[in-house]
This record gives sequence, C-alpha cells and structure tokens, in this order.
Amino acid sequence: MIHVVAVIKAKPGQRDAILAAFKDNVPAVHAEQGCIEYRPVIDADNAGPIQTEIGADAFMVIEKWETMDDLAAHAKSAHMAAYAQKVKSMIADRSVHVLADAG
Repeated sequence: MIHVVAVIKAKPGQRDAILAAFKDNVPAVHAEQGCIEYRPVIDADNAGPIQTEIGADAFMVIEKWETMDDLAAHAKSAHMAAYAQKVKSMIADRSVHVLADAG
C-alpha cells in the first residue's frame, strides 16, 4: 500500500474555497482504480499540547493507494488537472509526501 500526506497551504482566506473545489473532486478520485482513501483534514479543536497545528490557512490530504501505479495514474488524471488549474492561484505552498509501510 502507498500512503500520501499532502500539506496544502492556502493564501490567506482561501482555504474554504480550495476545500470546496477539493470536495467537488472527491467522487471522481474515489472512483479511480486503487483508491483506498482520499480525504482532506484540518486541525482538530481542543487537541491540547500534543498537537502541532498546521494553521487556519492549511489542510492536509490523507491518501491511500493500492499501488504506486494507481497513484501515478491518479496524478495524471484529467479531473486532477482540472482541479489543479482551478485552485492554483489560491495556493501559497504545498508539499507531497509519498510513503510506504515501514515493515
């Protein structure tokens, strides 16, 4: 299984608009071959001192894919290209971490 954690930092005040576009795209992603999980997450309220917050203008995407080929196909899909085009002017920064099980 392939795990992906993407950190998306929106320009100030743009997170909700990016999340709306993201959520519109979720059904198409869930229909892709090999998609196990694909969801946006934000800071939990009242998590206490153990939490390192990502901030009010950021969210993470938690993904699980059956294979690296499935993830590669996802990255090249037309709906992801359309989503990227729609939100690119609202994003300040992003990082994508592609991970494998440690054993």
